[in-house]
Amino acid sequence: MLEAFLILFATLVAYGLRNVPYAWPDKMQVPSGPAIWIVGGTLIVVLLLLSRMVGGPGGYVAGSAVQIPVIACGFAVPLMFLVGGIFVVLWIVSLRLGGRIDRERAAYDAEHPETAPNM
Repeated sequence: MLEAFLILFATLVAYGLRNVPYAWPDKMQVPSGPAIWIVGGTLIVVLLLLSRMVGGPGGYVAGSAVQIPVIACGFAVPLMFLVGGIFVVLWIVSLRLGGRIDRERAAYDAEHPETAPNM
């Protein structure tokens, strides 16, 4: 969910920079305002939907795949390469730690069935 706010702010920055001279590389055509909002808005909606689907089947794969467009926002706002990269690192760390916590919890529940939650 926090990543969706990141993309919202990056979209605002890209929208504001479209009229600034020298903000875009010479060979790159400056995107129109509606194009910026369509791309940014779509990515925001996808991130919000995926934040609710992470626990379901394919949620982790889809969440991992959506990290690519987040990094690609760096082509419009160069600082997004850094900030998007930080979020990708956070995603990878959360996947690794989440798996480790699940394994440890399952091992504890197997050793202490009297304290295990009723399923």
